Amino acid sequence: MAISYPELVTKTDLPRAMERILAWFDGQIIDRVPVRFSAHNAEYDHAATTSRRWGSLRERWFDAEYQVESYLQSLAGQSFLAESIPVFWPNLGPEVYSAFYGSELTYQEVTSYSVPLVQSWDEMDKIRFDTTNAYYRKIDEMTAMALERCAGQCLVGYTDLHGGMDCAAAWRDPQQLCLDLLEAPERVVELLQLAEANFQRVYDHYYDMLTAAGQPSVTWMRVPAPGKLHIPSCDFAAMISPALFEEFVLPGLHREIRAMSHNIFHVDGRGVARHLDPILAIPGVQAIQWVQGVGTDRPIMQWAPLIKRMRAAGKSIVIDLEPSELESFIAEFPPEGFFLCIDAPAAMQPEILKRIARW
Repeated sequence: MAISYPELVTKTDLPRAMERILAWFDGQIIDRVPVRFSAHNAEYDHAATTSRRWGSLRERWFDAEYQVESYLQSLAGQSFLAESIPVFWPNLGPEVYSAFYGSELTYQEVTSYSVPLVQSWDEMDKIRFDTTNAYYRKIDEMTAMALERCAGQCLVGYTDLHGGMDCAAAWRDPQQLCLDLLEAPERVVELLQLAEANFQRVYDHYYDMLTAAGQPSVTWMRVPAPGKLHIPSCDFAAMISPALFEEFVLPGLHREIRAMSHNIFHVDGRGVARHLDPILAIPGVQAIQWVQGVGTDRPIMQWAPLIKRMRAAGKSIVIDLEPSELESFIAEFPPEGFFLCIDAPAAMQPEILKRIARW
């Protein structure tokens, strides 16, 4: 049965792009690999510039009308070639899920951080899931406003949801949580149970809002899919051993992933990659986003053995490439299973697509 997608004036070939993406999830190719012409976290490279004045950065982040309208204005003059897809996703920072339980977030120009909620174990009662708190209500407001105002212009996604151990680290502070795993593991289990208890409820709430408006599932990665798309992750895993990962993190990830239709696991650099084998063994993970990092973690070809491990496990891969790396990458790998994110200027994009079509 054919899948219908919203009609976008900014992306009239969205159905064809989605065919390529769905084939990619299965490790297949229709005519070429999917290509997005932007890099991971490109939206965070530049601070916001505007003449509007707010009393604080938090007020700017919480200005739903500004967030939606400024995104719509940014679409003017843009072309969305290949699988570059315009997506507005409501964003109050990567730890907003922890804030649904009472954490406060401290805001900077392009991100926010959780203030530890549980600084001693007798403060566990501070963790209270609350759909009436300011963060939850604001994400609802942004989502509803975007669904109304962005219709026909872009897809609307759900906010960035980090449950499990990343949520526990936000409540407790990452360094303190490392000590807790050694000194109070039973308390860490309590934190994880609290973090997991409402995760599916929250996800389904936003999923229902989007599907009622005829939207596919999509979030910050801007890779849409029909059904329940999820980006599971555990950035905190970079700080712990494989044994602790398998004991404390992996069981919750299995439950989180099992409830979804499509899962792209976000592997954030070499620290998380030390846990790659158990991640690859999770049946519900169809794909991996490999984030190589910066500095000496570039260029990409040093990671060729690790990338081959992912493909040998049957996982498709989202990967960033510089335009100068394309030829060496093509020479090393067959095309099946790759979704390329290439930060290239508009003038270069048509020729890059032609080259990739010959891969």
